[in-house]
Amino acid sequence: MSRLKLGYAPTRRFVFSAEDAFRYKVMIKEKIESFGLDIDIVDLEGLNQEGLLYDDHINADLIADRFKQEKVDAVFFPHCNFGTEDTVARVGKALGKPVLLWGPRDEAPLEDGMRLRDTQCGLFATGKILRRFNVPFTYVTNSRVNDPVFERGFTNFVAAANVVRKFRSLRILQIGPRPASFWTMMCNEGELLERFGIEIHPITLVDIQRASQKIEKGSSSELAEAIDYIKAKLDWSEVTEADVRRIAALKVAMKQYALNTGSTAIAIQCWSSLQDAMGIMPCLANAILTDEQIPVTCETDIHGAITSVMVQAATLNQHPTFFADLTVRHPENPNGELLFHCGNFPVSLTVEDKPKLRKHFLFDDHSPGTHEGEIKGGDMTLARFDGDHGEYQLFLGKARGIQGPYTRGSYVWVEVNDWPLWEEKLVKGPYVHHSVGIHANAIPALYEACNYIPGLTPDAVDPTEREIQAWLRGAGL
Repeated sequence: MSRLKLGYAPTRRFVFSAEDAFRYKVMIKEKIESFGLDIDIVDLEGLNQEGLLYDDHINADLIADRFKQEKVDAVFFPHCNFGTEDTVARVGKALGKPVLLWGPRDEAPLEDGMRLRDTQCGLFATGKILRRFNVPFTYVTNSRVNDPVFERGFTNFVAAANVVRKFRSLRILQIGPRPASFWTMMCNEGELLERFGIEIHPITLVDIQRASQKIEKGSSSELAEAIDYIKAKLDWSEVTEADVRRIAALKVAMKQYALNTGSTAIAIQCWSSLQDAMGIMPCLANAILTDEQIPVTCETDIHGAITSVMVQAATLNQHPTFFADLTVRHPENPNGELLFHCGNFPVSLTVEDKPKLRKHFLFDDHSPGTHEGEIKGGDMTLARFDGDHGEYQLFLGKARGIQGPYTRGSYVWVEVNDWPLWEEKLVKGPYVHHSVGIHANAIPALYEACNYIPGLTPDAVDPTEREIQAWLRGAGL
């Protein structure tokens, strides 16, 4: 995975202390480097003697050119004193990338009554001019460099910027059309391209069948590695050696197609034509690829694949997603729900040391390929990108794993704050029965990312929008 590149453009204004601004430039960069985020920082060093944005010696074109050449994904404008609002706005406009606005809280005036920075005042000015330039931006509360609210806001911005960069480069590998009876999986391919720049690369089941058969007959290292993984990680006693080889070949073929087409996610027609043609289910292949950061969604769910990439990106790709049906209510807990699919949840999430590789439990021919077992609980985010009638929303909610009865397939029982409210929102739309889960709090980053995706509205059920905003301002610290 490529690392996010952050443009670092600290700014000052000539009427305030240049020495103090330089000191804060260094201090702030050292601080964000200490957060341990997997990012590259592109600064202004070499463009002038100070490495600061100010209108006397450096202009917007020079800064924008550097950031464009370095292909930055977002820009941070820390105001080391009042700052130069017009140059900040011009750079932000020229780049069209997510913008973070923040400045360190001012100290008390000096004994003679003079003030060194007036940073907060400058933030008011820059915020207004960014609006004049129609530049969307993220704001973190004016706080000291060592305040936890700064770390929280900065980290969340980086995660949101990662969502935006992944969203803007989305290409989904579509393997087969949606199953005929799954009307809920309809999507508007043209509108996704026109509205969001999302590309769909379709191939047929015959294409993937031929590629898999060629790999299955060969002796590539990729095939051997996939076979070894399956045998090491799963109990495959209920299937044959030939089944394992065929499932591994499908996994390799899907990954090769994704890489060769520049696709970041896959949506596959997982039943029932594929098992008729190949004699296997793709569930385990889907699970392995999702663990490898190429999320795969079932039933040709394009919107689910989009959601998966966004949710994964919101954790800076540190956690795998899982793609689930919202299935049945808990038999005893009024706020409990079963998250399930036939056997596609990542192997790394399973509770058992060696979950079972089995034959499918719903079909008469019992094709092998389902990876079954309960996955771990804990705190998680559930999300869904969806839309109809030209309007798109991003459902956001938090859940917690709970105990529940055994069931077949991949599953986890969860509890939410108010399931009847969730159910009403999901039924009344524009959503369907599919959701994407991740064992992390991805909600604030996904919420913030919508600020940079015109036409996508966040729909937060728990926490609410007001609670997310309060959290970003430091609630709970």
